[in-house]
Amino acid sequence: MALVKLNNRGVRSATTFGSITGLGSMVFIKKLTASSSATISFVDGSSDVVLDDTYKEYIFTFKDIHPATDGVEFQFNGSDDDSSHSYDVTKTTTLFQAYHNEADSVAELTYSTSADLAQSTSFQRLTDSLGNDNDQSLGGYMHLYNPSSTTFVKHFMARTTRSHNADYTNDMFIAGYFNDTDDITAIQFKMSSGNIDAGDICLYGIN
Repeated sequence: MALVKLNNRGVRSATTFGSITGLGSMVFIKKLTASSSATISFVDGSSDVVLDDTYKEYIFTFKDIHPATDGVEFQFNGSDDDSSHSYDVTKTTTLFQAYHNEADSVAELTYSTSADLAQSTSFQRLTDSLGNDNDQSLGGYMHLYNPSSTTFVKHFMARTTRSHNADYTNDMFIAGYFNDTDDITAIQFKMSSGNIDAGDICLYGIN
């Protein structure tokens, strides 16, 4: 097995998401800001969004995502339609989480069997029971790999942290793939009920 040796300068130059000098860097593409928004959609070729073979990896970042409705899921789906964007691509996914409450009475690491999908076109949750108190929100990121491939399935993985509506902190790990050899040309985010009251979602390419 070959080992890669990194010099100290390369490690010191590392930035968010591990963009170590010489191994790729993040290129900002687009920021969308929610304001009582039903959905937030990144569509290739629309409003300066790039989601094609320009990059083989994309990252979405979630900053202070706040729901209008209490106790809802933050979700996403993809589209392989260049015109209608139906957001119903077949997915198989997995999800586990760690959580701990403010009262220091509950702490656990668990697999969430109700949160995964098996060959489903439904939206995949990135969190559940997100609180809508004034100080509650969600943060995190999602990687999408080679969405323009017409040979392979398209993998993704995400990690989010959120303020649970019952005053828990949750650290959620989500992964899976779009089981489709068509290219993924758009990604949409929404709440399971109600609007996205506020928050920013940014899209980056990795070169």
